[in-house]
Amino acid sequence: MIRLFTAIAIPPDIGEGLLSRQHGIEGARWRPLEAFHITLRFIGDVAENVADDLDEALMQIDAPAFDLTLAGVGHFGEGADIHAVWAGVEDSAPLRRLQKANESAARAAELKPETRLYRPHVTLAYLKKPAVPEVGAWIQTHNLLKSPSFPVDRFGLYSSWQTSAGSVYRLEREYPLA
Repeated sequence: MIRLFTAIAIPPDIGEGLLSRQHGIEGARWRPLEAFHITLRFIGDVAENVADDLDEALMQIDAPAFDLTLAGVGHFGEGADIHAVWAGVEDSAPLRRLQKANESAARAAELKPETRLYRPHVTLAYLKKPAVPEVGAWIQTHNLLKSPSFPVDRFGLYSSWQTSAGSVYRLEREYPLA
């Protein structure tokens, strides 16, 4: 079994701007630069033959390159259950189309449909029972985040492993955009 997801990597120059915002929440497990990405489709644990089928389906995606901009910040969870803070992504029709193409590829590989609403973001930190006022203050301090626009000319299939320091990702395959 292999744990997989598809994503767009965040360029290092854009990621550096995110790193500068990683402070102010006690106990936060801030993500390293190399972990910054925008998930297109979480796949989960699959057998190698399913991963091969998914790879074949992803190679069939025909989508144009486009530009993205990160904008705003937020969190997942409420109150004591807040479990992550993130940087948002400006609304983008090409990104939505690419995400839907990734969903179609997953279904072509006979994976179950994703039922959660797609909310593109870059996870900056994972939290465990944070002080809610600290999270609120962090959101207020960084809510005007706006990155320079950056080109997206590929997406990748990544594997994921849990370590004591958090998840580690490895790019397994890249898929160019036209």
